Parts: sequence; structure tokens; C-alpha cells
Amino acid sequence: MAELADGTPKQYFLKTAQEHGAVMMEGEFNSLQAIDRVSPGFVPKVYGWGKLESSEEYFLIMDYIDLKMALPDPERFCQILADMHQKSESPTGKFGFVVPTCHGKNIQPNNWDGSWCKYFTRLITAFFDIDINVNGPWREYEEAFSILKTLVIPQILEPLQENGLILKPCLVHGDLWDENTGVDIDRGQPVVYDASAMYAHNEYELGMWRRDVIKIGDAHFEQYLRHLPPSEPVHQWDDRNVLYSLKFSLAHSSAWPGSTATREKYGSPVDIIWIQES
Repeated sequence: MAELADGTPKQYFLKTAQEHGAVMMEGEFNSLQAIDRVSPGFVPKVYGWGKLESSEEYFLIMDYIDLKMALPDPERFCQILADMHQKSESPTGKFGFVVPTCHGKNIQPNNWDGSWCKYFTRLITAFFDIDINVNGPWREYEEAFSILKTLVIPQILEPLQENGLILKPCLVHGDLWDENTGVDIDRGQPVVYDASAMYAHNEYELGMWRRDVIKIGDAHFEQYLRHLPPSEPVHQWDDRNVLYSLKFSLAHSSAWPGSTATREKYGSPVDIIWIQES
């Protein structure tokens, strides 16, 4: 609790981090600022970030919101999300972000690129490399990823920008699942937080929703696609959703080192080869 210059009491939320703290706090600060500019009230308003004088930790300060930790209404939530995707404009006209961001504790390579296929390939490769570094080598897994990278990803993503098709880079939250959403009790409106934003294909946002540990499900897919239908080519919508979900599965796998169940269920060669054959 703080007191403003006029004596009004005000609550703030202070978030801190040590590992990759500077990158994490600067990235989230810019992520929340970018979302707030396009969709005011959809995220807590942020005021600043920096280093704590008394430790090696970095901080981020934002408004305190009294949250109901529940999934927002699918219709309203997806309307706001789709509206944010549609209204946002990349400052460079390319895919990427103004600063690096973190997904969990992993730094994302957000360098600007006009090709979504190249950008996503670089992104998912970075997370694959982290997973191998954390969990150790796995020949079949590495062979399957090589197939994914060289053959599958181009087949699925290059058509989005071929034959005269233009793919708009849209601002995405970047880590949108039920633990990063809630309802502002005072306003009764959906709120999202812990953003790791980038300008991406809007459908990338929905990759997280496919994973079976996520409570966001069919109703949210249905409502989102009502507001923002699949990109062309439409027949590859499901393939793209599976592909995007793999990046989030890789992030999960590297966050739980040595977990056989995690690797078999979320980061195995079976998942990747299934895309190739679909």
C-alpha cells in the first residue's frame, strides 16, 4: 500500500526475479505496455522496472488488481483478444518485438524478421536447444526435430505468405493459459498478465490452448474463431495449431528436467512425426 501525493491510498503489485531478471522484467514491462496501448484494462497498468538496491533481484511494479482466479467468459475474453490481435500494428511491419522477452526463465529470440516461417523456426529451435541442454541428448528426438525444422515447418508456414497472401504481424500475449488469466472483481472484466509479447501470427497465441493440461478449451477456440477466422490456407489451420503447440510443449519439457513422463507426453518424437504425417 502506498500513498499518492494528494493523500489517496493506492495498492501496487511488486514482482521480482533474479535469474535473467533484467531481461525478464524489461520484457514484461514492454509487453504489458504494448498490450495496454491497444487494449486498455486487459492487463494491469505498469509503471516501471529496475534493479533492487539491496539485492541482485530486478523488479516490476504495476497496479494491484483484486482478481478472481477463474477462467473468464469465453465470449467476452475471446472478443477482447481477437480485437487486440486485429487492432495491433508492428512498429516495423515485421515479426518480432522491441526487446527480448522470457517464456518462463527462457529468453526468446525476438529479432525482427519479415518471414514468419523463418521467425518461428528460429524461435522453436531456441527452445529445442534449451530442452536438449536441460534433459540431455536423445537421438530419435533430435532426428525428428531435424525433419520438423527442414521439411515440416516450411510446408505448413510458408504458404501463409505465398501466392500474394499477406500475413499481418499481430501483438500476442505469448504465454496465454488459464494460470495467466483472471477476472477483475471490481470491473467484472477479463484480465491477463505475465505476458511475453511479440508480434506474431495471431494463431500462434492459440498454440498453448491445445495442450491437454490447459483448461482453456473448445469453447474458447470456437469463440475466438467467430471473431477472427483461420488464416489462408484455411485447410492447414489444424496443422498450424499443432505446430504452434509444440513450442509450448518444449518450454514445458525444459522446465521439468529429467521428467520421463513430460518428455514422452509433451516433447517426444511421436508428437513431431504426427505433424509430418497429418
